[in-house]
Amino acid sequence: MPVTEGRGSGKVTGGRMPERTHEFGPELRRRRLAAGLTLDRLAALVHYSKSHLSKVETGQKGPTPELARWCDTALDAGGVLAALVPERAVSARLPPASSDGEVWSLRMHKAGAGRFESAARQPGSTVGRGAGAGAGASRGSGAVFAFDLGGLRAAADAAGTTLVEASRAAFIQSRRLGQTAGPGLLLPSLIAQTHTTEQLALHSGPRTRRDLLVLAARFAEYTGWMAQESGNDEAALWWTDRAVELAEAGDDRHLAAYGLVRRALVSLLRGDVALAIGLAAHARDADAPPRIRGLAAQHEAQGHALDGNYSACMHSLDRARELLALDRSDFAEPVIGASHVPDVVSLYTGWCLYHLGRPQRAADYLARETERMPSHALRTRTRAGVRLALAHAASGQVEHACDLLRPLLGHVGLVHSATILADLRRTARLLGRHPRNAAVRELSPDLTAALTAAPPRTTR
Repeated sequence: MPVTEGRGSGKVTGGRMPERTHEFGPELRRRRLAAGLTLDRLAALVHYSKSHLSKVETGQKGPTPELARWCDTALDAGGVLAALVPERAVSARLPPASSDGEVWSLRMHKAGAGRFESAARQPGSTVGRGAGAGAGASRGSGAVFAFDLGGLRAAADAAGTTLVEASRAAFIQSRRLGQTAGPGLLLPSLIAQTHTTEQLALHSGPRTRRDLLVLAARFAEYTGWMAQESGNDEAALWWTDRAVELAEAGDDRHLAAYGLVRRALVSLLRGDVALAIGLAAHARDADAPPRIRGLAAQHEAQGHALDGNYSACMHSLDRARELLALDRSDFAEPVIGASHVPDVVSLYTGWCLYHLGRPQRAADYLARETERMPSHALRTRTRAGVRLALAHAASGQVEHACDLLRPLLGHVGLVHSATILADLRRTARLLGRHPRNAAVRELSPDLTAALTAAPPRTTR
């Protein structure tokens, strides 16, 4: 259904205005007084303390982008206040990956740590991308072993269909495992599966080769998602570029558009809203299937929400729903994007409404969609559940937020998600404004323990 929630039209801008944080306090006071609101009343609307708002108005404290958006909504400022305090961007622009003459090195320690590196092949080296060489050492022995791909071609050609089906089943199983395991545990196998599937493709007949290269691209794309979940944006973008290369080698030009969608998401997480909106809009207008364009419109909507632009956000969400309704994907194939969310646009609508300073309406959407998620989708349910708790905490329903968080804190440690931890930190900051609340005091030890279990960093 079309999204028509809320009030006000917001602003429509072609780019972000320069940051003018010093102007925010006086403008906030002017608009508050014009609206006939006391500091107490505004504090109740945005769920910040009166003393905090007073210090912001007088310039003793700097405003956050979130506070700016919420004051903008409470005072119906049409995006003017939000524009004075934009998100601080950390550039997500990285050069595209190149696989020419590349050597992969994957090291796994018995204790569980690992490291993946990609480097240009040195002159004179006999180990290249297509050689399938590997090496490992046992403690004290210095043993090294290597292997080649002899005999693979006949097996691949004789049973190409079975090979594709088995590889597809392995990918589906990897995605399911990713719902219950941390990225540090899953990344080594995903990297190996990407390499294996590519090598199977290169030693198969033409039709099987195309199918396997596209599947290798899906492995690479999911590897990028797990790298992002581990907190390594650069590795996430590197693997996204790798996925695009593999898909194009398999005559699938559409994943390039999805690569823009993934870059838009990383840009959002880094605070580069203008870049995210531009990338998402480019992907939305690309020659790509409706699903990819619909996912792009969702990220475009989230960018507009972070920009405080209500009308543009709602328009993008409506466009996303229209495009996803046109999706005619083969359901035998693994879907691109979230696979455990019944109505992904409604879920994004909830998150956008939170960014736009409408936490109670956001909670309504998030609660409905979280309830519909399958029980085995632990990572997806935990992410949505933490965001639901955040929305309730922001709307002043502190006890309910604590009740929602309590059963999720153990899951946070299992899935080791950087995005979930970021939302959990936001929730903790909101709950921290109520130190005397009994529910907050009771939850505090477990919440602190969950926050200290940060996901390990990985390297490209």
